[in-house]
Amino acid sequence: MRTGSLIQSGIVLLALAVMSACGGSAAATGPTPPTPSSVIIPGVPWSAGGSSLQAHGGGIIQSGNTWYWIGENKTNGGSFYANSCYSSTDLAHWTFVNNTLTLQASGDLGPNRVVERPKILYNSTTHMYVMYMHIDDPTYAEAKVGVATSATVCGNYSYVGSFRPLGFQSRDIGLFQDSDGSAYLLSEDRVNGLRIDALSADYLSVTRAVALLPDMEAPALIHSGGYYFLFSSHLSGWNTNDNQYATAVSLAGPWSSLANFAPAGSNTFNSQTTYVLPVSGSGGTSYIYMGDRWVPNNLSTSSYIWLPLTISGKSATLAWYDKWAINSAAGTWSKVP
Repeated sequence: MRTGSLIQSGIVLLALAVMSACGGSAAATGPTPPTPSSVIIPGVPWSAGGSSLQAHGGGIIQSGNTWYWIGENKTNGGSFYANSCYSSTDLAHWTFVNNTLTLQASGDLGPNRVVERPKILYNSTTHMYVMYMHIDDPTYAEAKVGVATSATVCGNYSYVGSFRPLGFQSRDIGLFQDSDGSAYLLSEDRVNGLRIDALSADYLSVTRAVALLPDMEAPALIHSGGYYFLFSSHLSGWNTNDNQYATAVSLAGPWSSLANFAPAGSNTFNSQTTYVLPVSGSGGTSYIYMGDRWVPNNLSTSSYIWLPLTISGKSATLAWYDKWAINSAAGTWSKVP
């Protein structure tokens, strides 16, 4: 009889625990925990349709209730193969859609060319998607940006050409679209520093310099609570470092001094910034740090480090979670035990 009581008590405790974990009435407070479909495990290789998900150095854009992730397909290692596009409705499960740009016989997209960090914006005036990317030769001497356009987010992009923005070198790049629709190119200029340059109304060219920061690479920019946050990496090749961020109330500055957002010495959890994704929904806005954990001798196996980024005032902090979950409809995230 005593054993049976213990079993019954254990069943009750287990039921209460399950109710609590699943958001049942036993949980008095706290956010609604995630469903398994929204769980993200940083550093674990991602797949799409049974194949390795190849979207390194990429960015994400939302259209309706669908998210599109466009990045480097590293099938050919450091040489260009394709910029691939994937879709998702929950930011955790992805489906391959199309190779938006592919290897050509010659030119900027030809054999042994460097095409890195593709980012996409939608221009509501021209109704075109505009892709910027780093274009280079194997020695990284050209240091240019390339531009391509498409009427659909994951369509076959038409390559427009490449140039040095305002005549300056450009390697790692990023894009930012402000709330008024104005767009900006973030560009690492090895001679002068990390540049913020304004784009033309059609997003196809650079019109003027906006700000110049210390020389950093892998830039990502967001606007939150009246502050602009610019995240970037020190220059250390494929090796990771403590990435840092700066803040300003205007894109033109003045910008604050650089500071760590991940724990010092963690090398940003052994990753490099590629993008910071705002996820807005019925419950507010969360921010996802997207980083690449590069594997230099086999770039196609490089993994992705996605973690919730905490923004408070003009402070940004990144903590490690073995598992966490994003509710893209609510714009909230939660820990996973």
